[in-house]
Amino acid sequence: MQVNAVLFDLFDTLLRINGGDAFYTPCLEKLYEFFSENGVDVSFKEFKQVYFEVRDELYAESEKTLEEPHFNLRVSKTLQDLNYDFDVTSPIVIKGTNIFADEFMRYVSLDDDALDVLRKLRGKHRLGLISNFAIPECVWKLLSKFNLEKIFDAILISAEVNKRKPSPEIFKKALKALNVDAANAVFVGDTLAFDIKGAKNVGMKAVLIERNPPKEILDIKPDRVIRSLKELLLTLELWTQ
Repeated sequence: MQVNAVLFDLFDTLLRINGGDAFYTPCLEKLYEFFSENGVDVSFKEFKQVYFEVRDELYAESEKTLEEPHFNLRVSKTLQDLNYDFDVTSPIVIKGTNIFADEFMRYVSLDDDALDVLRKLRGKHRLGLISNFAIPECVWKLLSKFNLEKIFDAILISAEVNKRKPSPEIFKKALKALNVDAANAVFVGDTLAFDIKGAKNVGMKAVLIERNPPKEILDIKPDRVIRSLKELLLTLELWTQ
């Protein structure tokens, strides 16, 4: 097989989210404190409940459409459901999103092998990144923080293109940006439902990096399973022999 490009998922592939969902309560507390300082007079319990109702409603819609609205919509709908009329363009909404993102970033670290592996691949293959994330500004900050942004030849973030994995569209956009055929590209990610399914559906080879025991029970088979990014180098060598 000729491998012209290697594409990666971001979170829990190249960047690790420490503590699983431990970031959520501190992020919401920061968001709530900001809104309280700007005239939103509700309890944290009520705010948190409405936030998750809105989030789950948007998630359900995204599962059907495979679209990815910006996090600002989640924030504005939460405030509107609490009877505060802030739309997605409101400075209060935008600032609130940034506060949430800044707190989230405190829980993100670079995988120990990521930079070394990416630098070794850089000279041999075009590199791409496809991330499902509703705050693209946060992704760009993280890429800059960990010196990753210049490594990639193409970066697609779901909320910037309003499509999310496993939509074929976001994979095809990435392949077009890299000017490679799916048959000559490999995707590396940590989820069966989003990463492996999406990549396989457009004809790419798919490598699952198994961070934890799979939560999903799906009839989706990756072409290879690895447990560290270092193992990817050997896998690519075997495929290109």
